Amino acid sequence: MDSFDYENAHRWFRWNTPAQFNFGTDVVDQWAQERPDHIALIWCNEAGKERRYTFREVSLLSNRLANALRRRGIRKGDRVLVMLPRVPEWQFAMVALAKLGAVPVPSVTMLTPKDIAYRVENGGIVGVVTMIEEVRKFDDLPAFRCKLSVGGMGPGWENLDTAMMTEPTAFSPETVDAEDPAVLYYTSGSTGMPKGVVQSARGLHSWRVSAQYWLTLTPEDVMFCTADTGWSKAGTSILYGPWSQGSTVLFYDGRFEPEARIALLEKYRVSVFCAAATEFRRLITIDLKGRDLSALRLTVSAGESVNPEIVARWQEITGQRVFEAYGQTEILMLVCNYPGTPIKLGSTGRPLPGTHAAVLDENMQPAPDGQTGQLAIRLPNPQLMLGYWKDPEKTAATQVVVDGVTWYLTGDNVSRDAEGYIFYDGRSDDVIKASGYRIGPQEVENALMEHPAVQEAAAVASPDADRGEVVKAFIVLHKTHTASDELVRDIQDHVKRVTAPYKYPRRIEFVGDLPKNVVGKIDRRFLRNRERAAHAGKD
Repeated sequence: MDSFDYENAHRWFRWNTPAQFNFGTDVVDQWAQERPDHIALIWCNEAGKERRYTFREVSLLSNRLANALRRRGIRKGDRVLVMLPRVPEWQFAMVALAKLGAVPVPSVTMLTPKDIAYRVENGGIVGVVTMIEEVRKFDDLPAFRCKLSVGGMGPGWENLDTAMMTEPTAFSPETVDAEDPAVLYYTSGSTGMPKGVVQSARGLHSWRVSAQYWLTLTPEDVMFCTADTGWSKAGTSILYGPWSQGSTVLFYDGRFEPEARIALLEKYRVSVFCAAATEFRRLITIDLKGRDLSALRLTVSAGESVNPEIVARWQEITGQRVFEAYGQTEILMLVCNYPGTPIKLGSTGRPLPGTHAAVLDENMQPAPDGQTGQLAIRLPNPQLMLGYWKDPEKTAATQVVVDGVTWYLTGDNVSRDAEGYIFYDGRSDDVIKASGYRIGPQEVENALMEHPAVQEAAAVASPDADRGEVVKAFIVLHKTHTASDELVRDIQDHVKRVTAPYKYPRRIEFVGDLPKNVVGKIDRRFLRNRERAAHAGKD
C-alpha cells in the first residue's frame, strides 16, 4: 500500500465548507450528471433477491419521492421519521428529504411503540416512512401529515411506490444553508432518555473527509458497511461518505451469518469492508482457504475497539489489516488509522486532517503523554453538531474554554503517546476506580479476549466495601469450555500476566450472552447498573 504523509496532510488541510450545501443536489444529482450510468447502489437480501441502481436512477427516484412528500405537506425544516431496514427506499427517502431541506430522523426497526412515541413527541415529527410490518407501532400516535409504507398499504397509510408513481421526475430543490439542520439522530446517553443530535448541512459535507483519508474511496470502489440504518455510522460508510466519493455501495438486508458475509465479499468484489468488532470476533473463526477475496483492499472498523488478537487473526487469514477509527454521533469521525501509515495495535489512530485534539485532565489542563484524560476537540470544527435537540444546557455543557481556546468535550477517556496516536479507554462513566486506581474497561477486556476460553467479555465496576469498586467481568465462553472455579482462577491469573495485576477481575460471572444496544455495542451501562442494584445495601 502506498505511503501517506499524514503530517503534511494535517498541516495543509482546509475544510472549505461551502455557504450552501444540499447533499441531494450537490452530490447525488451531480454524480447523475457526471456518471449517469455508474452503479450507485447494489441491494440484495438473504432470500437471494437483488436490485441495482445507477446514480441517474437514484436521482430521478429521489426526485419523485421528494415531489410526493412535498405534495403531502412536508416542508423545509420538518422532521420525518425514516424507520426502515436495509432496503433501497432508505436511501431514496434520505436523499429526497435532503432535496426538500427537511430533516430525516433515521431509526432502527427494533424501536418499540414507546421508543417511537418519545421521538415523535420530542422531535415534533410530522411524517413517517416505514415498512408495512411496522405500521401497527404507530396506532396510538397522533395524526401525521404524511405516512408512507414500504411493501404494502395499511389503514391510513399510503404505499410509497404508489405515491411516487404519478410524480414527475423533475424537482425544484430547496436552498440549504451550511448551518441549516440536515439530520437528527437519537443516541443513547449515560442517563435518561436518548438525546437528539442535530447535524447540520456542513456536517453532511464534512463526511467526505473521512471517506477520503480513512476509507480512501474512489468511484472504482465497492463499499460494504454492515451498520444499521439508524446509526450515524451508516452516514459515514453507507450514504454520505461513499456517495460523496462516487463509490458503489453494497446494501445487504439479512441476518449476520459469517459464511454469508464472506460470500458477499466474494460475489460483489467488495474492495472496502467495514464491520463492528462483534462481527470480526466470529468472522475470524471461518476457514477462508479457497475463498476469493482478491478485490478486498481495505478493512475498517469503528464503534467499538477491536481487540488486538482479533486484528492479528484477521490479518493472518486475509492479509488485510483492520484500520480502526473513532467517532461520535455528535462530531462524526475524529480519529483514524490511515492506509499507508504505521498502525499501533490498540490505537484508534491520529486525528483526522483538519481536526485538532487534546487530552485534558480533571482540571481541564493538557495531560502528559501516556496519561489518561478526556478527549477534547478544538473548535470551530464543521463536523460538530448544531447541538442537542431542545437542550441548550446540555449542549453548552459539552464545551469548555481553556486559555482562550474553545474545546468540545467528548466524554471519552483516552491517552496519547509521543507520536500523537490515541488509545481509547472507555466512556468517562465507564472508568473503574478501585483502591485509588483508575482502570479502563477496554484494557481488561483486551486481556480477557486473549484467553482461549473467552469468546466475548465485558468489564464493569462492581461496588465493594473495601476498595470502593472492583473489576467484574461478564464472560461468554466458547462452546468448547465449561464454567468452573478452576477456570475463574485461570482467567484471573491470565489477566495478571498480560496487563497490570491490579486490573484483573476480582469477580467473574459466566453468561450465555452479553446485552447489546440497538447498534450492536456491548451495553456496559446495563451491566454496571445491574451490579449497583445487586450490591445496594450489601457492601
